[in-house]
Amino acid sequence: MRLLRSVSSLVAAALLAACTHARDGTPIDHLATFGVTPPNGNTVYVCHAYGCQMKTRFRFTAADIVALRTLMETTRKADTPYEERRAVAYAIGWIERRVGDVIGTKDDRPGMDFAASGDPTQQDCVDESTNTTSYMLVLQSNGLLRHHSVARPFAKDQLWRGVAGWTHWTAVLQENATPQKWAVDSWIYANGENPAIVEVENWYIADLAALPQSTH
Repeated sequence: MRLLRSVSSLVAAALLAACTHARDGTPIDHLATFGVTPPNGNTVYVCHAYGCQMKTRFRFTAADIVALRTLMETTRKADTPYEERRAVAYAIGWIERRVGDVIGTKDDRPGMDFAASGDPTQQDCVDESTNTTSYMLVLQSNGLLRHHSVARPFAKDQLWRGVAGWTHWTAVLQENATPQKWAVDSWIYANGENPAIVEVENWYIADLAALPQSTH
């Protein structure tokens, strides 16, 4: 009987845990998985229409990079990893508005809409995590990340929950001075809202209705 209770407890714990789909390798390996050209200087290829079905070239101008540098410097209240993550959140929100106005994703709706697959104005979590990774690589290549490096995206799911536990992808930042990784998730919100940035182990631990708040 005691053994049965122990087994039951282990099964219950397994059912409450999310399946994590993490892969070794670099952010560029993730881009290759979805057929996305890596950033070249300040040029990125933006995924949209769900699952990177469409990819549109976008180039950040010199003025864009100056604006991002100014935004991140004025957002930071101190030269710390926490404040850098805040600055990254504001930068990603700014980039989504800038890019959305040009490629037509400015009205991207938050979350998942299964009817939106193939709609060039909409983006799912594969699009969002891949784009955020490209955007952060641009920030990194311009010397705007001091405390973090861009890591490979990963996914979690709880498929036994049905749609509420659907596989969900996130971009990732690696803190340079510690082993800590941070999920950078902009899929939760409408285009241009700051992404949530949370410890990877605290990201998507319940279901899609209990994702973290945006970073302000």
